[in-house]
Amino acid sequence: MTRALRGLENGSSSVRLRAAMAVGAAPDPGFVDKLIERCAVEPDFFVRDMLTWALTRHPSSATLPRLVDQLRSERAQVRSQALHTLSKIGDRRAWPAITRELLTDADDEVARGERRSCSCPKARRPTWPRCWPRSWGAAGGRPG
Repeated sequence: MTRALRGLENGSSSVRLRAAMAVGAAPDPGFVDKLIERCAVEPDFFVRDMLTWALTRHPSSATLPRLVDQLRSERAQVRSQALHTLSKIGDRRAWPAITRELLTDADDEVARGERRSCSCPKARRPTWPRCWPRSWGAAGGRPG
């Protein structure tokens, strides 16, 4: 596994992709920090998606607090990837952290990520439409 973790930093995206697959195939809470760290800086979409998959294979008790912390990052990619990963995990305990500020984030990718993660309680849904019109065009249409 040490080799796989080193592979996450390799110059080749295909090596990083295989490394993320290996780490996800053998989940260990000790890998969570490294996976989240790589999500923040990974330039390749497909590798980031595999990092997300690897995180979903770990217990949410290990991933959720770290991902929620990432929502407060100053870097848009960090916030966006954390939202995407939280949407894949689907743990209701993350919902309070998915705020109106994230929905109306100045970075369109973060705002789209927030809408993708909107499998949250219906009690929050009435407030969303007031935020959507600004970003419908960026999302390619009306959010569902």
